[in-house]
Amino acid sequence: MTSVQARPETSRPAAAPSPASSQRYRVVWRWHFYAGLFVAPVLLVLAVTGSIYLFKEPFEAWRYQDVRTLAEPVTAPRPLSEQIAAAQSTLPGTPVMSVIPPTSPDRTTRVILQGSESGPFAEGISVYVDPSTAQVVGRIDDSATFMRVVRTVHGELMSGTVGDRIVEIAACWALILVATGTYLWWSGRRTRTKPARSGRGRLRRVHIVTGVGGGAVVVFLVLSGLPWSGVWGDGLQRIQAGTGSTTPSADDYPNTSAPPLSGDLSDHPDAKVPWAAERLPVPPSGDEHAGHGSTAGVLQPGALPVEAALTAAEPRIRQCPAAECDVKVLLPDGPRGVYTIVTDHRRDPSAAQTLHVDQYSGRVLVSYGWDEYGVMAKAVEQGIALHEGRRYGTANLVVMLGACLTLITLVVTGTWMWWKRRPRGRAGAPARATNRRTAYGVMAIMALLGLLFPLAGVTMVAVLLLDWLVLRRIPAAARVFG
Repeated sequence: MTSVQARPETSRPAAAPSPASSQRYRVVWRWHFYAGLFVAPVLLVLAVTGSIYLFKEPFEAWRYQDVRTLAEPVTAPRPLSEQIAAAQSTLPGTPVMSVIPPTSPDRTTRVILQGSESGPFAEGISVYVDPSTAQVVGRIDDSATFMRVVRTVHGELMSGTVGDRIVEIAACWALILVATGTYLWWSGRRTRTKPARSGRGRLRRVHIVTGVGGGAVVVFLVLSGLPWSGVWGDGLQRIQAGTGSTTPSADDYPNTSAPPLSGDLSDHPDAKVPWAAERLPVPPSGDEHAGHGSTAGVLQPGALPVEAALTAAEPRIRQCPAAECDVKVLLPDGPRGVYTIVTDHRRDPSAAQTLHVDQYSGRVLVSYGWDEYGVMAKAVEQGIALHEGRRYGTANLVVMLGACLTLITLVVTGTWMWWKRRPRGRAGAPARATNRRTAYGVMAIMALLGLLFPLAGVTMVAVLLLDWLVLRRIPAAARVFG
């Protein structure tokens, strides 16, 4: 994904480009070359891990079928509170964070206890309980599963916040690579003749055909993944929360100076609120029991059991057929906390819903779903479902897998072309443009992209300063990097 030839070898005369066009081509090619060279390793990791994570659900259904599936269907389940107590007894004193009731009679109840980690991508310990006997079937440390490692590499390169920022930078630069690559192909198509039958020529054809054929789906893959990023995604959430949405605001809770947000209640990927509801303020439960001490995830004296909270919320749940939808319950956090009930449709994000229920009275304090989402939130939720390959079943998964393979092909062929064409002891970068006016015009367009994607903009400035202050002024560096 690093470069295409400035002017390929030809077998017959071609129309000569104008000097201005040639200068512009050279500037764009140089940006394309260095952007691809620097971010190619990260993009390759993202594409490989993303293609694996697409198969998370079927893989884990197969891998953990011994604890998730029962030999005989349950006809008379024990109360959820009793099952939760059985799960907690395996690790006494460990707070219970959430519970996922079974979606069919032959499934176990999943109780998620607090793990040793916190923050983005934090996992817990899942305890699986037989609903008919309230006996523990098995226990899995979610932080040590294969798909957890894949997700952490994909989202943050296993490097926390620093890794998250690197991933976001690489994703933003992938968009710039597609844009500059498209320009190089479009501007050179009239002057380009049939490439020579060399190894590099074949690589170049594969690179161009793959980029032209799959560029649009790669752009969608990147844009639909950016809402998870730390800087761009957080900014997008703030915009959607402040425009075109009926989300309750902090002003709706005058007795709470800074209400927590729904997205802060759980970082577990299998038990969290939808992206659109992450900035939804969490209202407090009633004041009458607020004097009791508490640990997160432990029910208060006088609080309703989980099954009662679910029963109280059921009339407000709009659509959640058991065969297609999971119900996830996040337990109250402290004496003022609430039950948070999330309906998670496996395919259709418009069926998702987030409800906050008073832990003492069972009153539904907030019901937030598709009808309350703004236009931006709806677009993001649909994009996320498509990005994960679950919106339209197998067809959707195949298309997203194809996007990952396209990205892998572009990275491999681009890097291979660079390796074959580079002169000994030099990076083989395209020469700088000698026309400053043309260079400034391209830089203005790049600056606009930098404003849309702030971390990409910061790295652009860093590259320009490096080029101006170091590469041009040190003869050895100038010889290597051009």
